Amino acid sequence: MAFRIQINPDRVFGKRSPMLYGQFIEHFHRQIYGGIYDPGNPRSDEDGFRTDIIEAMKRIKVPVLRWPGGCFVSSYHWKDAVGKERRPFFDKAWRVEDPNTFGTDEYIRLCRKIGCEPYICTNAGTGTPEEMSDWVEYCNLDSEGQYAKWRIANGHPEPYRVRYWSIGNENYGHWEIGAKTAREWGCLVRESAKMMKHVSPTAELSAAALSDPDWNMNLLKSCGPWLDWISIHEYWDMMPEENRPATYEECMAFTDGIDHSVKEVRGMLAALRLDGKIKIAFDEWNLRSWHHPNVHTIRQGVEKESYLTPRDLNDDNSTYTMADAVFSACFLNAMNRNCDIVGMANFAPVLNTRGCIYSDAEGIVLRSTYHVFDLYVNRLGDEVLDLWEKDETPSMTVPHKAGGTRTVKTLDLLATRWSDREGLAIAAVNKHPSEEQELILETGRTGRAVIFRLTGDSRDAYNDVDRTRVRVEKEEAGDCNGRISVKLGPHSVNIIQIL
Repeated sequence: MAFRIQINPDRVFGKRSPMLYGQFIEHFHRQIYGGIYDPGNPRSDEDGFRTDIIEAMKRIKVPVLRWPGGCFVSSYHWKDAVGKERRPFFDKAWRVEDPNTFGTDEYIRLCRKIGCEPYICTNAGTGTPEEMSDWVEYCNLDSEGQYAKWRIANGHPEPYRVRYWSIGNENYGHWEIGAKTAREWGCLVRESAKMMKHVSPTAELSAAALSDPDWNMNLLKSCGPWLDWISIHEYWDMMPEENRPATYEECMAFTDGIDHSVKEVRGMLAALRLDGKIKIAFDEWNLRSWHHPNVHTIRQGVEKESYLTPRDLNDDNSTYTMADAVFSACFLNAMNRNCDIVGMANFAPVLNTRGCIYSDAEGIVLRSTYHVFDLYVNRLGDEVLDLWEKDETPSMTVPHKAGGTRTVKTLDLLATRWSDREGLAIAAVNKHPSEEQELILETGRTGRAVIFRLTGDSRDAYNDVDRTRVRVEKEEAGDCNGRISVKLGPHSVNIIQIL
């Protein structure tokens, strides 16, 4: 049975920010060292950066890169990682030594190589408001004060003009070093923001939040006038202690209410009349949480085999299947539909661990999620259009990893157009693990139809160093005379362009 959708190409719902396709990188396992920063590797440039990874990031036009954490930042002191005298330190978040050879100057150099905006997350755990504002001085002041002069002495005469700054990471959580109560958090953020804005009035500030009324209301009442963003995080398939990835069907259960935290935070902003001033930065998200057992626990692992070695399981490429791709497309659809309030999102992380890119000494693998970003960045329009369903949306019942079942829609659709040229682009996700879906699009537009399909030879298909089972295929779909019928394969992400 065909499912009919009507699109009004003249009814623009909103204009999405390119920063919805942002990325994140942290000092965890092989993301920085032995990952993107690997001096001496034949694939690295004169500055020690892997050129193959940078080219892959440039292909998906990474707009903004959040750094250095994450949990890492809550015991990170930036001053130890600039200048000629670098001081290694023991990272108490992840229980490893960090050599501090990759610091602020290297990060800015990386952003410039990629062509993206930097987004610095500050230490609100063991750090102070003064330390945070000193960091802003180093990056943004022309020459005033010791920290701008320090940057100049380090060979960087022009200010970096970092626009985006986050005060803290997940400081509401017991797992975070320097966790705070809601009252403590409001006071710390207010004083930090005050000092940071005094240094750089045009800097845009965010602060760690979650969809908890007490935490957010205290934060917004205390700090609303100082903030430009509110930061939220979410992972759905939680695996910090046990590395048991959810099945394809269990992952589809997570798409039920995928934007619940956005709706909850939106309501709080509206209640305080801040929805016109503060936007949401969904600046850590991924289907699957990172695996790091015996670290965020009261009783710590003693032998490295119990807490460090297991992190290698994050880099098992067979984990990242069409389930990850389909879920990620559904998430991006939801953020696009909320583009009036969500101005930034950061996939966590971009490289290794659960990243969309995997690297080893010999090269890279583009995981299934990489191709989702490729499609959404390079094939969709920038204006989100209204659409409505003329038939009842098909649904399916799937098991939930936590127990029980969920009934979810089989299709997830997003309609867009370009603001600078003619044409439509529709993202159509078929979540069903095994059944094809016929979709009839009533567009009111004529043109040539092209379909870009992301799929695999099974729902559990994945890419690895010796196999490519997930790829994008292009299909010429004929002429659209105001109406076109297309078939969506099972477990697939599709971009349908009417040009």
